[in-house]
Amino acid sequence: MGIPMSIDVRGAPGPRAAGAAVEAALAVLRSADERFSPFRAESEVRRYARPGASASVDLAEILAIGERARAASGGAFSVWAPDGSLDTNGVVKGWAAQRAADVLSAHGVTSFCLNAGGDVVTRGEPEPGRPWRTGVRDPWDPRRMLAVVEQRDGAVATSGTYERGAHVWDGRTGERSLALVAATVVAGDLTTADVLATCVLVLGPQSLGWAVEQGARQAFAVLPDGRIVTAAGPDPTQADAA
Repeated sequence: MGIPMSIDVRGAPGPRAAGAAVEAALAVLRSADERFSPFRAESEVRRYARPGASASVDLAEILAIGERARAASGGAFSVWAPDGSLDTNGVVKGWAAQRAADVLSAHGVTSFCLNAGGDVVTRGEPEPGRPWRTGVRDPWDPRRMLAVVEQRDGAVATSGTYERGAHVWDGRTGERSLALVAATVVAGDLTTADVLATCVLVLGPQSLGWAVEQGARQAFAVLPDGRIVTAAGPDPTQADAA
């Protein structure tokens, strides 16, 4: 996917089981890249655009997630790029990383942190009595954290323009000039967190409460002037300012 990924395993039936679990999880991520990358000429996403093509079960699921997000966001979220091509990247990274996390759990791994380019899924505890801590970086200074999210079972996703430029577009207008520099969402799973973070980035700071209604435990956004705005649900995850 062109992003750094890591898996930190702390609780597993044994070293051999942990290694097998990690390999199985990485295989899920590699497969998602091969199948759904818009940059691979023979990927399912590219083939789907051809006349008479049909969607696999997985691609149909990804498209359904995108459609639900489109409807919920009033069209702001879209898997169709301004040029009319299909681009499912707004769904696939979180969806694939969550699937990889589920594979780790299925292999008996009880405590881990999976980091997919800054989007994180955690389970259990890195050590007894302590939650996992996920840093949310300052858009203008990668050495500084704006906040640290503490949780055991959950996910954190950030969507922003500070590393990849204006790669996110408003599905309603096709415009790439957005009101926020970054948006972070904490949720129970990474598919939800990733999609909602993209929605908030497009919709702007007024959508934080909406994100909570859509399943976010907590959401916060960074405005161009550096201000941070937040919203939290009835069972928020702890996030401390750095």
